[in-house]
Amino acid sequence: MDAIWQSYKAWIIAGGVLLVLVWSSLFVVPETEQAVVLRNGRPVTVVNKFRPNQDFGQTGAGIWYRLPIIDRVVSVSKQVLDVDMQRQEVLSRDQRRLEVDAYARFRVIDPVRMVQTAGSTERLEEQLRPILNSVLRQQLGTRNFQALLTAERGAAMDQIRSGLDKEAREYGAQVIDVRIKRADLPPGPSLETAYTRMQTARKQESDTIRAQGQKQAQIIRAEAEATASKTYADAFNKDPQFYDFYRAMQSYDTVFSGQSEKDTSIVLSPDNEYLRQFRGGR
Repeated sequence: MDAIWQSYKAWIIAGGVLLVLVWSSLFVVPETEQAVVLRNGRPVTVVNKFRPNQDFGQTGAGIWYRLPIIDRVVSVSKQVLDVDMQRQEVLSRDQRRLEVDAYARFRVIDPVRMVQTAGSTERLEEQLRPILNSVLRQQLGTRNFQALLTAERGAAMDQIRSGLDKEAREYGAQVIDVRIKRADLPPGPSLETAYTRMQTARKQESDTIRAQGQKQAQIIRAEAEATASKTYADAFNKDPQFYDFYRAMQSYDTVFSGQSEKDTSIVLSPDNEYLRQFRGGR
């Protein structure tokens, strides 16, 4: 072995250096990442750059090469990332102090600009966080607290996302969504006052609905009674004798069935007008 080393030492060293150079010139870019190749601090190429609606296997991911020592590779995620906002107090338009906890979802669509402005996705999150705080505070300051509990909250989130996305484009990022996890009043008298006002508002709304229901019931009852009266009148006009007989039977049923449950007696003469239907209507 010593003889071989002495005879081929130069070739072995050259082969080892060549192997190291070849190994250091290759790098692997997975499907979930995009890589920016920097040469002397300047971007020269982007590998596996994000493109919407592009199928896996057609993105350019795989084994790539660079100039050893001269080129530096910066990996940038292609996945959707989250940035959480620190819980803070926001003053609404109706002068309510709200404790807001929100987050944003974004992805890097221009890795070159992101590397030039932020350097890495971690630093990009740090720079987007105060921007999210500022945009959120500005947009919520133009709305009442009640609006955050209704469908208007969705419109507020769209405006916040649009404003944050405009700022994020300067860093090569696209904001996909912004959501408020919690928006609460701080504990104390203001919270109790808000609960009381909400209860009062709900009671007023329930009273209004109940009054409207009673009004509709009265209208329906009046219409039904008018229809019944008209039906009775039409029946009387068509056959007065049958109508008289029908009403007499109803009266007998009410009087005599009620008396059967009581220990009372009714004494009437046979020729009493009330009993005329028992005499054949005479």
